[in-house]
Amino acid sequence: MPKINAYARIAGKYDTGLVLLADHAMADVPGDYGALGLQRSVFARHVAYDIGVEALTRALAARLSAPAVLSTFSRLLVDPNRGEDDPTLIMRISDGAIIPGNHPLAPGEREKRLALFHRPYHEAVERAIGEAEAACGRPPLVISLHSFTPFWKETARPWHAGVLWDGDPRAARPLLAALSAIEGVIVGDNEPYDGALKGDTMNRHCMSKGIAHALIEIRQDLIADDAGVALWADRLAPILADLAQDETLHARRHFPSRA
Repeated sequence: MPKINAYARIAGKYDTGLVLLADHAMADVPGDYGALGLQRSVFARHVAYDIGVEALTRALAARLSAPAVLSTFSRLLVDPNRGEDDPTLIMRISDGAIIPGNHPLAPGEREKRLALFHRPYHEAVERAIGEAEAACGRPPLVISLHSFTPFWKETARPWHAGVLWDGDPRAARPLLAALSAIEGVIVGDNEPYDGALKGDTMNRHCMSKGIAHALIEIRQDLIADDAGVALWADRLAPILADLAQDETLHARRHFPSRA
């Protein structure tokens, strides 16, 4: 199989005790996949990637001197935030329309996408966490960044941000408190999604290994431009810097999962 760069790494100071992740940072699909039989306009939408997250992750990495790993492929190709046995790993339907490039899959295509995209990304995540632990002699705090749509079908989502977590509250609870303290910001606790998902990135690399972590969701219309990205980077950077200094977040501790 040809070598494909399935991830981007941002160099940082591994001894900061913080690693940033962006599972759905980009909407790229290699040329030999065309557009998976879809209109190119689909790849500008949230179904293809998390709008604003690449820019926000890069901004936070720069402010915090923190290392980061970002996926470089569209989740319509294969979703890195799903376990290999998850039925939604390769989506066959998007907004009610069949994705021709995903259904039906040619023999061996699922394994090919896992080998070329999904597994290399997760190997990069594992390396980054390992390098951070080696640099500071303790597990890092891992923060995963995502964005969500302002509406689900016709229902408005009132939250400006959400913190997703499973059974480990160590990073989630102080994050919720800090974000809720920002005037005018509505924060969801496991909203608009539940953070307990077997085999997802946080479950695989953190929850199952006793590493403190949290997933932060920002409403995509709030980080869709440079001004919004700068505002949320300014809000999140001091919160994450303070959390990374909390010694209780740098010990392995196992909690029961709800997944």
